[in-house]
Amino acid sequence: MQIREFASQDWAQVWPIIEAVVRAQETFPYDPALSADDAYGMWVEAPPGRTVVAVDGDRVLGTAKMGTNRPGPGSHVATASFMVAADARGRGVGTALCRDALGWARRRGYAGMQFNAVVETNRAAVELYRREGFAVVGTVPGAFRHPALGRVGLHVMYQEF
Repeated sequence: MQIREFASQDWAQVWPIIEAVVRAQETFPYDPALSADDAYGMWVEAPPGRTVVAVDGDRVLGTAKMGTNRPGPGSHVATASFMVAADARGRGVGTALCRDALGWARRRGYAGMQFNAVVETNRAAVELYRREGFAVVGTVPGAFRHPALGRVGLHVMYQEF
């Protein structure tokens, strides 16, 4: 597996990953009616942000986007988001994407990385982030409507560099 910069021709494989994750409504607080065009504008970061893909040969296994969490006085903190194809989960793709984002943020001189909305029932992601050094610094109770579990919390997770 290799992680490389996103190229526009990757969108044909990235969009189905995003679409499946968003439509499932289990892990991302994005509108399930999100269109491919709106998703492209939201997911593909303009510099100084960055969007990458994890690939095995020509196949996109997952994708990540990263950038500044907030402008102005908050611009010293980075953020990132990750999505992995359903049939590629459990193979280290998310971990590789997370490590890539952390390395990018450190190289750019950020003071830390913050995840603003990690669904608390997304145990795989929460545990991955904890293994990579993040801590839950707060949880907004009932902030996410899970299709099967009802209202569940959204964690704010942070790692200081």
